[in-house]
Amino acid sequence: MRPGAGASRGSGSPRPDASPRVAKSRPADRVFRFLSTGSASLIMLILAGVALFLIIKALPAIAANWSSSDLSEGTTRGFSSFWSYVGPLLWGTLWSSVIALVLGTPVAIGIALFISHYAPRGLASVLGYLVDLLAAVPSVVFGLWGIFVIRPFLLPFQDWLSQYFGWIPLFAGPVSRTGSTMLAGGVVLAVMILPIITSISREIFLQTPRLNEEAALALGATKWEMVKLAVFPYARSGIVSATLLGLGRALGETMAIALIMSPALVYSIKIITDTANSQTIAANIALNFPESNPLQRDALIATGLALFVVSLGVNMVARLIVDRTAPGSSGPGRRRRRLQPPPSDPTAVLATDALKSPVRVRDEDAARRAEGDAATGELTLEEADGNVTQ
Repeated sequence: MRPGAGASRGSGSPRPDASPRVAKSRPADRVFRFLSTGSASLIMLILAGVALFLIIKALPAIAANWSSSDLSEGTTRGFSSFWSYVGPLLWGTLWSSVIALVLGTPVAIGIALFISHYAPRGLASVLGYLVDLLAAVPSVVFGLWGIFVIRPFLLPFQDWLSQYFGWIPLFAGPVSRTGSTMLAGGVVLAVMILPIITSISREIFLQTPRLNEEAALALGATKWEMVKLAVFPYARSGIVSATLLGLGRALGETMAIALIMSPALVYSIKIITDTANSQTIAANIALNFPESNPLQRDALIATGLALFVVSLGVNMVARLIVDRTAPGSSGPGRRRRRLQPPPSDPTAVLATDALKSPVRVRDEDAARRAEGDAATGELTLEEADGNVTQ
């Protein structure tokens, strides 16, 4: 202990305030804060307004008697209630979206990885531009492309699937001769979600810390091992976000599915037949809205409410997954590690040793101050000498 070290702080000298003093806000700051807060509130108001509109318009059809003349004929014929009507539509929407994700996600991640880590800089910029340009293509163009290109192209492949894998329910049923199948619709949807997943995944891959990649290579890892050990763990939450954004695009797709598939309101997992393709909500609304009576239109709006709820659920699940898989998150199997001060800091070493050894503290306030400062690594030499006695 140094003589007089304990008195260096002075009994009456106040402890310096660690928090900086906030400057008085200026008018421009207040205006900007008001505009940003208003913009955030506007999003909530729009979402609440859309939900309120859907609920008000959907209630008459949900509560109606479906055996009445307004609902027992035309586009809603053959259904005893709203739930029996919306069930096959929800299944078709989710089934086509799952097929699109299974087909499109691996390809999109592969394209993003090639652009970010394998392609030469000139080729990578061209491919990135083409991927972004693909997102600007209207869905009706994809639908026409699916009719004249994808459907004829898949006919031999569908025959092969039926011949060798027809015993699997997925490929059962009479093979379509026109190509208006769920498989064709899923392929087109997979192409449509490629730009979203690829663009976001590419940006996440490019943000991987360079030191992590160089450390893996310095330890003798190959290029693929470096990607597997350094890039994928860092980009995991971003890949999940990109995939679920692509799912949102597939859930709401209308024209491509309406043009390509030959749908029916049934529960089916068959993908190579044109007699058992489950219809999607968006395509059903687009095809039947013009020829429906007012109550049937309310029923179609009610199916839109069901799609709205599904989309909200998908986004909530996506947010939960991202929070649990983001770097530094405290998910299952992860523990938050308290940041320790670097061992090269003599102040931190002194504070840590002082707390580990038997000590005699002068008073309770000094004890709490020493423990709190040592935990954060902010204890100074004078404070350690003044508050802790070996």
